[in-house]
Amino acid sequence: MLTGFLFLLFLTDGVYPERNCSYQDVLNHLSLTKNNELYSMSRPVKNYKHPTQVSLELLLYAILDVVEKDQKFIPYVWTVMRWHNEYISWDPNEFCGIDNVSLPTDVLWKPDLTIEEMTEKDKAPPSPYLTINNKGDVEVQNDQVLVSTCRMQIYNFPFDIQSCNLSFKSIIHTAKDIRLQPSDNSSEATEWSREVMRTQYEWLFINMIVTSNNASDINNQDIVVYTITMKRRSVLYIVNFLVPIMFFLCLDLASFLISDSGGEKLSFKVTVLLAVTVLQLILNEILPSSSNKIPLIALYCIGIFALMLLSLLETIVVMYLMEKDSACQDNDADKDQSLSEDCNEQHKANLHNCLGEKHKWTECACIYDVSTSETPCELLPVAKEDNSRKLVEECHALEKLSDDLRGIEKTLSLLLSNRKEEEKPGYWTKVAKNVNRVFFIFYVTVITLFLIILFLQWNSTEGIIAT
Repeated sequence: MLTGFLFLLFLTDGVYPERNCSYQDVLNHLSLTKNNELYSMSRPVKNYKHPTQVSLELLLYAILDVVEKDQKFIPYVWTVMRWHNEYISWDPNEFCGIDNVSLPTDVLWKPDLTIEEMTEKDKAPPSPYLTINNKGDVEVQNDQVLVSTCRMQIYNFPFDIQSCNLSFKSIIHTAKDIRLQPSDNSSEATEWSREVMRTQYEWLFINMIVTSNNASDINNQDIVVYTITMKRRSVLYIVNFLVPIMFFLCLDLASFLISDSGGEKLSFKVTVLLAVTVLQLILNEILPSSSNKIPLIALYCIGIFALMLLSLLETIVVMYLMEKDSACQDNDADKDQSLSEDCNEQHKANLHNCLGEKHKWTECACIYDVSTSETPCELLPVAKEDNSRKLVEECHALEKLSDDLRGIEKTLSLLLSNRKEEEKPGYWTKVAKNVNRVFFIFYVTVITLFLIILFLQWNSTEGIIAT
C-alpha cells in the first residue's frame, strides 16, 4: 500500500529517481536528426490530402517610423507561428515528464509565410530555435523589424489617421496544403500590443484589427491581415508650421498700418512673402508627390500665399496711384516757381533801368550849350539841382514800390505754403485711399472665410477617418 502511494506521488510530481532523462533521449526516440529527411523535406502529414493548420499571432512592440515621402511603415513586431507535426509524439511519463524540447529551426519543416507589404528583409537574424511538445505541436517565435509599404492618406495632414496592413500568406502553398488562421481576435491583439508597446515615435497606437480571408477555392491562399491604426501627434506640426504661417499672415495684415508714401511697406510685404515660400519648400520635403488629392495643409499654404501675393499687388497699385498724383502736384509747383522767378527777374530789370536813368540824367546835367550867353558855371547848378531832385524822388518812389512788391511776394509765398499744407489730397490720392480701404475689408473677410472653411474641412475629414 505504501509503495503504491509513493509510486503515484512520483508520477504526480514528475520525479523519476530510477534513471536520468535528457532531451537527447526524446530526440533519439523520435529519430530526430538533421539528416532525417522525414522531418525537414516535406510537409509533416501522413496523408497529403490533410492540410496543415497554421495559427498566427502578431504583437506590435513599437512604431519605429512612418516615412510619408516614401510611403513606408516601419514597425517592430513579434510573431508566433504554431502548427502540428504528425510525426512527432511521445509519452512524457517515459521521459521523466519532459513535455517540450527546443530544436534548431532548420531541423523541422516550417510554413513559408511571408508578408505581402514587406519591401526589405529584416537584417537581424531570425530566432535560431523552435519548440515542440509531446503532442506534436510546433511553435516558432520571432521578433523582427519590418520595412513595409503603406499607402498614406495625407489629405488631412498633420491631423491624419493612418491604417497600414500586414498581410501574411504562404509563398507557394495553397489552401489545400496550408490553412492559415489567426490565434487571437482584434480586441486581444490590441490589448496585448498596448501592454508590450515600447515606443510609438510621433504616432499614437489606436487599435489592431485582425481579418482572416479564408480562400473559398482550395487553389487559392488563405490570408491573415493585421491592420494597424495609428494617429499622428500633430502638436509639433502646429507649433512649428501652422502657427508661424498664421503669424506671417498677421504681419501682412499689420502692414496696412504702414504708410504707402515710402517703399518700406513694399519691402516688408516682399520679405513676409519670401518667409512663407521657405515654409512651403520645407512642406514639399515632407509630403509625398504621389498623392491623388491636394492635402489640406498644402491648400492652407497656397491660399495664404495667394492672399499675401494679392495684398502685395494691391500695395503696388496704391503706390502707383499716389506717385501719379504726386507727379501732377510737382508739375504745378514747378510752374508756380517759374512764374515767381520771372517776376523777380523783371523787378530787378526795372530797378536796374531806374538806376541807369539816374546816372544818365546826372551826366547830362553837366552839358551846356556854348552858344548861349550864360556861362557853364551859371547853368550847371540850376540844371543839376532840378534834375537831381526829380531823379531822387523817382528813385525813392521806385525803391518804395520795390519794398512793397517784396512784402507782397513774401505774403503770397506764405499763403501758398499754408495752402499746400492745408490742401486736400489730389484725385489719385483719394482713389488710392479708397482702394486701400475697400481692399482691407475685402482682405479680412476673405481670410476669415478661408480659414473657417479650411478648419471645418479638416475637422470633418478627421471625423470621417476616425469612424
